[in-house]
Amino acid sequence: MDNLSSLTAEVITCRKCPRLVAWREQIATAKRRAYLDWDYWGRPVPGFGDPQARVLVVGLAPGAHGSNRTGRPFTGDASGDFLYPALHRAGFASQPHSRHRDDGLTLTDMYINAVCRCAPPDNKPLPEEMANCQPYLERELALIRPKVIVVLGRIAFERVIRIYSKTQPTVSGRRSMVFSHGAVHPLRLLNTDSLTTDPLNTEHWLVCSYHPSQQNTLTGKLTVEMFDSIWQKVNELLAA
Repeated sequence: MDNLSSLTAEVITCRKCPRLVAWREQIATAKRRAYLDWDYWGRPVPGFGDPQARVLVVGLAPGAHGSNRTGRPFTGDASGDFLYPALHRAGFASQPHSRHRDDGLTLTDMYINAVCRCAPPDNKPLPEEMANCQPYLERELALIRPKVIVVLGRIAFERVIRIYSKTQPTVSGRRSMVFSHGAVHPLRLLNTDSLTTDPLNTEHWLVCSYHPSQQNTLTGKLTVEMFDSIWQKVNELLAA
């Protein structure tokens, strides 16, 4: 039977993308001067969080010296330093910092994954590499069945929409969906008769946010207030 544990085992042994395998392992061997005493993870990074989550957060890919080092999404890099304090303020994270896999951090009602599970050169996975990872995301959607999906960045948005277009070709309003920070889109089927047959065929909300990368946070494109508003909206949708 498919479950998150068996999926995690598949993810961390995946070698579908030769370019990514070579890059993640090269980084894990060369290391960064500040992390010479670290035993880098150097493998695909599995999802992390509450298996019963109603919120699924989708990022882009592991950072070369962040998740590729620590083995947990958004852990050990600047993006995580911006993300987890916000999740802590919103009540989803048990602590505001994420340093390593065994630091005691837990998530409540939230599960975090990424479009691409391996660290890509220049943080830019190729389309075929994201396609190779897509089945993992599809299975997580089916297993977790979240009420709210939060996409961090345009690429995550486009990948989630691609999945819904594939599995639910009659999603209402799909053609009118656009990515912008703070946008909220309903994912509903026109054919409600099929709601009980496909585990993906339930009502979801898609919430869009800029990615908490330094490219956005240091330039002011994404501020603390803007990011907090995303998680406030998520809590409102959960309460509805």
